[in-house]
Amino acid sequence: MRGAVLEAIGADRPYAGSRPIQVQDLELDGPGHGEILVRIEAAGVCHSDLSVVNGNRPRPFPMLLGHEAAGIVEELGAGVDDLPLGQRVVMTFLPRCGACAGCQSNGKTPCGQGSASNTEGTLLGGTRRLSRTGEPVHHHLGVSAFATHAVVSRRSVVPVGPDVPAHIAALLGCALLTGGGAILNVAKPGPSARVAVVGLGGVGMAALITAVATGVEYVVGIDTLPAKLDAAKRLGAADAMTSATALGRGEKFDAVIEAAGHPRALEAAVALTKPGGITVTVGLPAPGQPASIDPLALTAEGRSIVGSYLGSAVPEHDIPIYAELWRSGQLAVEGLVSDTIPLEEINRAMDTLDGGHALRQIITFS
Repeated sequence: MRGAVLEAIGADRPYAGSRPIQVQDLELDGPGHGEILVRIEAAGVCHSDLSVVNGNRPRPFPMLLGHEAAGIVEELGAGVDDLPLGQRVVMTFLPRCGACAGCQSNGKTPCGQGSASNTEGTLLGGTRRLSRTGEPVHHHLGVSAFATHAVVSRRSVVPVGPDVPAHIAALLGCALLTGGGAILNVAKPGPSARVAVVGLGGVGMAALITAVATGVEYVVGIDTLPAKLDAAKRLGAADAMTSATALGRGEKFDAVIEAAGHPRALEAAVALTKPGGITVTVGLPAPGQPASIDPLALTAEGRSIVGSYLGSAVPEHDIPIYAELWRSGQLAVEGLVSDTIPLEEINRAMDTLDGGHALRQIITFS
């Protein structure tokens, strides 16, 4: 197999020059008990990947990156009897053991075992199937999708129909689960609600198109980049503007989704939330970055702030919902794809993402 391995964290920018990610040949063991072998068809380049590269999310390395992907099942490990060979599957970046308190929370809190495995750079249950000249290579979020093939836990995938193209299916497993889930599972706005999304990257734009798809009449995109504001309008937003413009106009919203992953963005999202409204934060800032919130406004105005990891989703339940919304023509997932690239362009793709110029760059494999 061939994959993109992160060799160093916190390398100098631009990454196209320092090249912390190296595309190389690797050894991949066959699937063990409860695991499957997947041939990767498409993988999205997400900010969670960049957060490992720049050191905001420290992980063990060398690590084969990538967590948002779709592919074809090519081999089944012992104990897996519910997937046919040739099945297209969506990868999800938090496997669920199905037994812990997190798994019993209906998506509200993450799986404890899956979170521990992700931190350690293993598959669910502690195994590693990747190596290089006999030395182990760590898995990224139980997937490691920037590669031609991946061995993953059966609990890290959800099957989809063959009518869902690979580049669409890939985005259902992270961007839509996270951004869409903030709408469907947490904010739950009605058609007459006023909704704003702060931070129009892939996840934020997924929240926006999900709100539009579910019939919310007034959805506003908030960002600092004109190109992203234009994209929000193309994807169905009633309006798009900077947070300063929105605050200057006195705009207030029933639900505000914060997807920028920055303390100032969270502060703006809270300020844009009207009395009685809800602020949902799905962005992941660097550890230790404080935000300033007036607690009196929360109490006196009956407002709430809710954190949502992976969109508070149960992937096997939620992914079919997004697939069906896409089939019906209501969910404009295609609009999230800003570029299609080969695996060898991964360092340049990180620079593009770091500059805030991408929604989702999709790596395709021939």
